[in-house]
Amino acid sequence: MGKRENVWLAVAGIVVADDGKWLVVKKRYGGLKGKWSFPAGFVEANETVDEAVAREILEETGISVKVEGLVGVRSGVIKETISDNMLLFLCTPLNSEVVYQESELSDAAFKSLEELESDPDSSLLIHYCSKLTNLSMLKETNAMNPGHVFNYSAYKLFF
Repeated sequence: MGKRENVWLAVAGIVVADDGKWLVVKKRYGGLKGKWSFPAGFVEANETVDEAVAREILEETGISVKVEGLVGVRSGVIKETISDNMLLFLCTPLNSEVVYQESELSDAAFKSLEELESDPDSSLLIHYCSKLTNLSMLKETNAMNPGHVFNYSAYKLFF
């Protein structure tokens, strides 16, 4: 058994369109089934966290994004055995036509904050984020790779 298999790393995107609407999805399964939530998923072994969030958003919704920066971290422990961690990124959509992954989602759409705040199907995280007046952000910086001794094939800093 791997030493880290009980440490999960996921990413989610707060995708904000020019008109202020947010991209939200309804999962077909899991704890958020039937609730509006942010497009999200797990980081794969061969990608950085910002690459993971862009991939997940595109796979789930057909929306390509520019990742603007890191706005939050959600960290919890499930049943005292799994460290469940999620990085939330602010993203700008590069297209507007939502084509959602029907195997995973029952719906996906751009919704106004007013719609989301008044919808009983909005997740707690959406309610929390919708009330923040400004999202502080850690942006990707031009970092020097710390050297070949570490064997990084990708290396990024967010400050």
